[in-house]
Amino acid sequence: MSFTSASSRWTDVYLVAGGRAISVCGDFLAATTLALVLQQTGHGGLAVSGLLLAAALPPALLAPLTGRLADRADSRTLLVLTGLGQALVCAALAFTSHPLAIIGLVALLAAGLAITQPTIQALLPRMVHRDDLARASGIAQTAGQVGMLAAPALAGFLVGQTGPRVPLLIDAASYLALVVVALLIRTRRRGGGADEAAAPIAFRLRADRSLTVMTVAIAATVAGVGMINVIEVFFIRDTLGASATVYGLVAASWTVGMVLFTPFFGRVPRHRLTIRVVLVLLAGSCAAVLAAATATSAGWLVPLWIFGGACNGGLNVCLAVIVADRVPSEVHGRAFAAVTAVVQGAGLLGYLLAGPLVEQFDARVLVAGAGAAGLLAAFACWPLVRREPRDDPSQGAPTGIRDTVAS
Repeated sequence: MSFTSASSRWTDVYLVAGGRAISVCGDFLAATTLALVLQQTGHGGLAVSGLLLAAALPPALLAPLTGRLADRADSRTLLVLTGLGQALVCAALAFTSHPLAIIGLVALLAAGLAITQPTIQALLPRMVHRDDLARASGIAQTAGQVGMLAAPALAGFLVGQTGPRVPLLIDAASYLALVVVALLIRTRRRGGGADEAAAPIAFRLRADRSLTVMTVAIAATVAGVGMINVIEVFFIRDTLGASATVYGLVAASWTVGMVLFTPFFGRVPRHRLTIRVVLVLLAGSCAAVLAAATATSAGWLVPLWIFGGACNGGLNVCLAVIVADRVPSEVHGRAFAAVTAVVQGAGLLGYLLAGPLVEQFDARVLVAGAGAAGLLAAFACWPLVRREPRDDPSQGAPTGIRDTVAS
């Protein structure tokens, strides 16, 4: 039945967080495994690049469709059907060896992610009172980051001990776990209700200037971070002369910072998570990258990357709260899908730019350039939001939770 509740359903939040940890770990487990498979079977960088593109493009390209679907269809139905489809695709991957077939199946997996991601993002604000959204978002984000941190090491161990089939079948099982979570959570979004049909709500990201500015600033920074993800292996291994073990430690440090500090930002009062705070966090993460360009040994990168990851974790919490707060709940799916598409598209652009740039410029110069560009983007956006009210009331957030609870 439908009703309004003033209390938060933390059981649902922890179920979503657990499902997110399992599915993210499965996703990164599969990605690492497939990259190792392509490398070990003699396929070059072109095949690996195709794999990355297949994983990144669908969420960006399908955002207008999947966001609308998340708003109009029943959330449980979407999560169950998509999860079952992804489990089947991943099981097929476990028995596939041709690179083109692998890339095609990965694109199908990513298309499923383009559906489940905005569905879950839009569902979370329905689970909790608006004042608890930062904490709930922090819990879900931290769970995903733990899964992300564990996956590469687990993939390396499993591939070395059992071959690629077992980790891919584990990934298929992780999608089934997400299906179970979808069946267990009581909070649901039912799109296409009578009120929505009578007065449909349009959503355009550019209609909210502050939200647009924030998204552009994040996208510019993510493009730089995307470049760093490609550049850092050359910077750490070649420029700083570090070992592969040290490279792995440094690469994991960013995620460690996110895991350690995201819960802290989850406890910050909602009204303090403003767009100006987003710009400060963006500047902080870029300052860490810029400072890294002055490092004389890889050891200095560990605290810098932890600091950058901490800013990144706070940014994720702010983004979830601000979008949910500024956009009517009926179009949360479209809003989250649109913002995610812009940000992921920028990250993809960073990947594409980094390849040829690494061939032409010194890695230290590129690290400095990426950090400086992100800082300039944050500073340039500051005057555009400096007059934003500190507590901008939501245009559509209810005073309680409007949802459908199923027994």
